[in-house]
Amino acid sequence: MPVAPAPATSDVLPSADSLLPEGFTPAARRALAKADPTLGALMKRVGPFTLQVEALHSPFQALARSIAYQQLTGKAAATIFGRVCERVGTGKRFTPEAVLALPVESLREAGLSGAKAAALRDLAAKALEGEVPTLVRAKRMSDAALVEHLTKVRGIGQWTVEMLLIFRLGRPDILPVDDYGVRKGFMRTYGLEAMPRPKELLAHGERWRPWRSVASWYMWRALELPESPASED
Repeated sequence: MPVAPAPATSDVLPSADSLLPEGFTPAARRALAKADPTLGALMKRVGPFTLQVEALHSPFQALARSIAYQQLTGKAAATIFGRVCERVGTGKRFTPEAVLALPVESLREAGLSGAKAAALRDLAAKALEGEVPTLVRAKRMSDAALVEHLTKVRGIGQWTVEMLLIFRLGRPDILPVDDYGVRKGFMRTYGLEAMPRPKELLAHGERWRPWRSVASWYMWRALELPESPASED
C-alpha cells in the first residue's frame, strides 16, 4: 500500500446523486453510523450535516483565489485578491490570458509575494496548456485525476485541491489526512493522547467510504464541542 497521500482520493467518478450535501441521505447517515459507532455518536451530538457547497464557476479562478489566500487571514487575503482582480479583471474577464498579460510588478504591487505571483502565473500557463481543466471537464474527472493535474501547478498542494473537491465540487469521498483540524478532531472524538498520523487516519477512514468527506466535516465540528470521552458504543 502506498505511503503517499494519494489513496485519500478515489479513481472512481462519483455519481451525480451522491454529490454533497444532497447526496448524504438519511439512509447513508445510518450506514455510516453503523460502520463506525463512535462517529455515529459524534454525528448525533453535532446534529444534521449542514455542509455549504459554494458553486464553482471556474477551477482556474477558484485556485487563483486559493493562492492569494494562502497563509493569510481572510480579511487581508480578500483585500489583496481584490486588488489583483482590479488589475486582471473581474468575473469572466479574470482569465489566464489576462493574468499572463499583466507584468509581475503589477501583481506584486497588488500585495502578492514573489512566490504567489509566480504561482499565479504558473496556474495561468497550466490552464492554457490544458492542465487546469474547465468546469465541464472537471465535473467529468475523478478525485484522483483532479489531484494529479492540479498539484502540478506551483504552490498548489494536495490539501488545497481537497478543499476544492469538498467545498466547491461537493465530492463525497475525500479524506484530507494532513489537515490539522481533521486530525485534531479525530484525536478528541476517539479519546487519543496524540493526533493520528496521516497513515493511521487513512487506515481508519476505510470504514467511512464512500462518505469520507462527511466524516471529515464531522471531525472539524468535533472541535467546536465541549471535550468528552470517546463513545463506548
